Amino acid sequence: MQQRKCSRITSGGVHGHSQSDMAAHMSSLRCWSRVQRFGAAACRQYSSSSGYPNVSLSSPLPGIPKPVFASVDGQEKHETRITTLENGLRVASQNKFGQFCTVGILVNSGSRHEAKYPSGIAHFLEKLAFSSTSQYGSKDEILLSLEKHGGICDCQTSRDTTMYAVSAEVKGLDTVVSLLSDAVLQPRLLDEELEMTRMTVRFELEDLNMRPDPEPLLTEMIHAAAYRGNTVGLPRFCPVQNVDKIDRKLLHTYLRSYYCPERMVLAGVGIEHEQLVECARKYLLNVKPVWGVGTPDKVDRSVAQYTGGIIKMEKDMSDVSLGPTPIPELTHIMIGLESCSFLEDDFIPFAVLNMMMGGGGSFSAGGPGKGMFTRLYLNVLNRHHWMYNATSYHHSYEDSGLLCIHASADPRQVREMVEIITREFIQMAGTAGEMELERAKTQLKSMLMMNLESRPVIFEDVGRQVLATGKRKLPHELCQLISNVTASDIKRVTTKMLRSKPAVAALGDLTELPSYEHIQAALSSKDGRLPRMYRLFR
Repeated sequence: MQQRKCSRITSGGVHGHSQSDMAAHMSSLRCWSRVQRFGAAACRQYSSSSGYPNVSLSSPLPGIPKPVFASVDGQEKHETRITTLENGLRVASQNKFGQFCTVGILVNSGSRHEAKYPSGIAHFLEKLAFSSTSQYGSKDEILLSLEKHGGICDCQTSRDTTMYAVSAEVKGLDTVVSLLSDAVLQPRLLDEELEMTRMTVRFELEDLNMRPDPEPLLTEMIHAAAYRGNTVGLPRFCPVQNVDKIDRKLLHTYLRSYYCPERMVLAGVGIEHEQLVECARKYLLNVKPVWGVGTPDKVDRSVAQYTGGIIKMEKDMSDVSLGPTPIPELTHIMIGLESCSFLEDDFIPFAVLNMMMGGGGSFSAGGPGKGMFTRLYLNVLNRHHWMYNATSYHHSYEDSGLLCIHASADPRQVREMVEIITREFIQMAGTAGEMELERAKTQLKSMLMMNLESRPVIFEDVGRQVLATGKRKLPHELCQLISNVTASDIKRVTTKMLRSKPAVAALGDLTELPSYEHIQAALSSKDGRLPRMYRLFR
């Protein structure tokens, strides 16, 4: 018969049981104390001999006071407040809880307004932003001043907007608005700053042509093809031949016309509206710019003229690889058709259509999730293993828009790639499936709402909408408009889009590229196929 062990706890330790036995024993004692405290049902015994109180997470803990939450008024209908000052400057704000704010000045000025000037002025102004001003002797002084309030600054230009922005602590708002006013209206534009900017621009142009990702260069090319020689078709990056032409006098002439109060919005997120208006009156109301007062009649008010066309760039893509993993030599094609302005009602159906097309790179085409149910994944990347990329883009402006598809493949398969893309354009006019449409609308709404979790994104949204329309559509209004899109809306806007001439940008080895006339014929056909070519000699 096995002899029973007994344990005896003395000041010297434990006799008769191992340390692990003792740990289990102590655990069971703790569990028993919980049983006594919470009741038998509240204590579960697990195989590890450790016990946990089975307290429901949906029930409030006993003895804890009820929480008090901050409340908002329904749909936050007055979330974005707008005030127009006597000089025409609009002040727009949206208050958000937090220690930091994002404040900036948006100007209705960009590369599309350079028809009467050498192209590249907006590019230069972006690089010259936050340099020396009447108050600050250098960029370093500006950064040191912002550092006291945990701040950073940035300037970005697009084809139709120039945006100066600062993120800093709310208590530094006065300093921030003063600095913005100085940076926008009182820049010194010193000779050494201009020379440094010329070097920066030259470097950026070289980098643009060398980088493995061709998307920025193709975007430039497709705009130049779609709006040949006008408005949004003008180059966003300064052409090499214009780098030495841009000087202080030319910049002042341009700024005099476009940097006037009625073409500006002071936008802020995370601050009280009255406080922002007070700072605007103090620093932006009666300030005379360093270039003097301009005359509105010199502003280019041209409406974008969609022309269609093709721009080709023969380029050796075999040496774009950087690093140990070689990138295969590819030819890149972008085909676009005219969509609509962001001010039109059809803008939302076009946004849903773009989301429905989706796409991306082939490296993850087989994986679940990540937008893999979009048409360009299902119909193109999953069926044609030799295609490296197929992505849909939608560019929209106040008077026109462009929906385009970027595709990449081996130079020997360019003709087949172009036919696959033209076929996708033709199939857009078919009836969208109910599940496919709902998925695209849900994805668009979720992307919109997730992006608007970021303070700088809210700032840009507020500023751009107020600059373009004088008001702001709130997120819940946009979500409602997205929900209202039907399959017939998609079919209608696609049918209208397919009537326009194609815009084509081609980069790389273009030996097998079909002619522009053949691409146009394919987009006018019923099935999107290119005209057959018969060769007697190969």
